[in-house]
Amino acid sequence: MAIKESGNEQQSNKMNNDKKPKEEPGIYKDLKGFVVGKRFKFSFWYFLFIILAMFLINMFFSQESNITGIDYNEFKGLIRNGTIVRVEIQQEKYLGYTVTKAQAINMLQGSGTQQPPVQAFSTYALQDNSFIPLLDEMNVEYYATAPPKPSIFSTLLSYILPLIFFLVIWRIVFSKLGQGGSGQGVLSFNQNKAKIVAEGDTGIRFADVAGADESKQELEEIVDFLKLPDKYTEIGGKIPKGVLLVGPPGTGKTLLAKAVAGEAKVPFFKMSGADFVEMFVGVGAARVRDLFRQAREHSPCIIFIDEIDAIGRTRTAAGFGGNDEREQTLNQLLVEMDGFDSRTGVIILAATNRPEILDQALLRPGRFDRQVLVDKPDLEGRLAILKIHTKNIKLHKDVELRKIAQSAAGLSGADLANIANEAALLAVRAKRKQVVQEDFEEAIEKSLAGLQRKSRILSEQERCMVAYHEVGHALAAKMTKGAPPVSKISIIPRGINALGYTLQYPTEDRFLMNESELIGNIDMMLGGRAAEEIICGEISTGAGNDIARASDLVRRMITEFGMSERFRNITLPSTTSQGFGGTREYSESTQEYIDNETAKIVNNRYQLVMKRLQDNKETLEKIAQKLLEKEVLNGDEFESLAQNLVIA
Repeated sequence: MAIKESGNEQQSNKMNNDKKPKEEPGIYKDLKGFVVGKRFKFSFWYFLFIILAMFLINMFFSQESNITGIDYNEFKGLIRNGTIVRVEIQQEKYLGYTVTKAQAINMLQGSGTQQPPVQAFSTYALQDNSFIPLLDEMNVEYYATAPPKPSIFSTLLSYILPLIFFLVIWRIVFSKLGQGGSGQGVLSFNQNKAKIVAEGDTGIRFADVAGADESKQELEEIVDFLKLPDKYTEIGGKIPKGVLLVGPPGTGKTLLAKAVAGEAKVPFFKMSGADFVEMFVGVGAARVRDLFRQAREHSPCIIFIDEIDAIGRTRTAAGFGGNDEREQTLNQLLVEMDGFDSRTGVIILAATNRPEILDQALLRPGRFDRQVLVDKPDLEGRLAILKIHTKNIKLHKDVELRKIAQSAAGLSGADLANIANEAALLAVRAKRKQVVQEDFEEAIEKSLAGLQRKSRILSEQERCMVAYHEVGHALAAKMTKGAPPVSKISIIPRGINALGYTLQYPTEDRFLMNESELIGNIDMMLGGRAAEEIICGEISTGAGNDIARASDLVRRMITEFGMSERFRNITLPSTTSQGFGGTREYSESTQEYIDNETAKIVNNRYQLVMKRLQDNKETLEKIAQKLLEKEVLNGDEFESLAQNLVIA
C-alpha cells in the first residue's frame, strides 16, 4: 500500500474549500468554526523598540542637555574671572550660570535689550570651606535648592521598565516550557501530546490509498458507523471499540487511519505510543486519561495511536519491585478502553508491526475487537500505487509501469513512493524533460543495492574475480529449475560492500516455496564462490554474505520447516528467553546434528554447483569476458550468451 506524498495534507477537501469563504489572515477559529478572536504574536523587538523610544524621549526633554560639566578647580576659576555670576547649590553638585536671575527673567519676557548667550556649568560639590567666601568676595548670586523630582520618564526607565522586562522574560520562558498550555512542554507533562486535526483537515481519502483493498473494506464500516450510527444501533449491533492495524513498516497503516478520519470528516487525534511514557512516574497514565477526556468532548472522533507496542508490550513479573511506569500506562489504557461506550462515537485505531509482543488483555474482544492486516502489496496493488505516485510526474510514452511493478516484488508502498520520486530526480539529473524506463530501473537498483560508486577503483585482478563471481551466480540460477530469470549482471560497485550484483526479478508473486526451490536458492548463493575457485584456483572474502545466507537458509530448513532426514516434519525452536538467559529446547546432541547436517547439505550442494560450472567453464569464461568489457549485462544479453548450457 502506498503513502501518498501530498502537499495538501493540512488543507480541507477542495469541494469544501470552494464553499467556505476566504478567511481573513489572523482570524482564529475554534474546532467548530466560530471566530474567537485575532491572534497577536508578540515579538521581543517590540519591547526593545519601546525601551529605545522612552530613552530618546527622556534625553530630548532632559533639563541638563545644555549643561557643560567641568572639574571643581575650573569651576572656581570661572567664578574668579567673572564668567559665572550665579550659582545654584544642590545636594551633590553646583550649577553655575553666566546670567543672573533678573537677566534670565528679562530674556524669558522677551526684553528688547541685547542679552549675552546663556551658558551653564556643573561640577560635583566638595567639602570646601573657602567656596562660600569666594562667592561673597566675587558678589556672585547664590542660593540652595531642593533635589529635583525625577521625571515620569526617569521613573519609567528606573523602576517600571525593568519590572516589565523581567515579566516579559518570565512569560517567554514559561511559555516555552509549557507551550502556551498546549500540553507539549515540561511543565505540562501530565497532559497528552496528541495532535488534533480538525474536521476534513487530514486531506486523505480512501481513493488516495492503493494496494490494500481488503483493509479498506474493513475500515469503510467504521466510517459508515461514524456517519450513520443509527443504522447499526437500530438493529442492535455495536461497532468495534478498537481496530488494530497490523503490518510491516511502510505499508501505509498511518495513511489508512488518516483516510478513515478524512472520509468520516471527524476530529482526528494522532499520538505515538512513545509520547505517553516519560521519566516521571504516573505521567503516562495521566496523559491517557487526558486524551480520552478530550476525545469524549469532541465525539464523534478517532484516536490514533501509532507504534502502540511502545506501551502495549506484554506485562512480565521480571521487575525488581515497584510499579513500572509503562505498566501503569498500559493499565490505564485498558481501563479507559473497557469503559468506552460504543454509543459515544469515539473509536480508537492503533498501528504496530510487532503484534506478537502486545499484551493479550489489549487484544481481547471489547478493546481491540478487530485486527486489520495491512500487508505488502501484490502485483496489481504495486501497479495501482505506482499510478498514484506517478500521477504528477511527466512520463515518457514508452514507460511500462507493470514491468516496474513486477521488478519491485516484495517492496512496500513507501518503497514504491521513494522509487517514483527517485526516478524523477534521476531524470532531472540527466537533464531530461520526461522520466524514462531506465530511470525507474536505476531507482529500483538504487533502492535494492545502493548508490553506484564508480569512484571505487578496483584492480584488474579484483575486477576479474568479481566478474566470475557474479556470472557464477547467474549461471547457477539459470541451471536451477523454477528460479526467477536473471535481469541484470553488473560489476559496478554499489552501496557499502557490494562490488557487483546479480538481479533476478520474479515474473509473479510467490507466497510459498517448496523444498526443491529452497535448494535452488542455496545453489544460486554458492555459485559465486564456486566460480572463483574454478577460475582463480582460490576463494575470496567476497562470498561472505552469500555463504551466511545459504547457511541460515539450510538451518531454517532443518529447525523451522522440518525438512531434515532425522527430524522430518518436526520444528526445533532455537531458544526461549528465561529471565536474563536463554536455553535451547533440545539437547546438545540435537544441536550437534543440526550443525553437522547444515555443513553436510551446504558442502554437497557446493560440490554439485562446482561440477555444473566446471562442465560449462567455456560459457562461464565467455560471459565473464563480455561482462568485463561492458561492466553491465542485461537479461537478454545474458540469455543469448548462455544458450548452450549443459545441465547434468
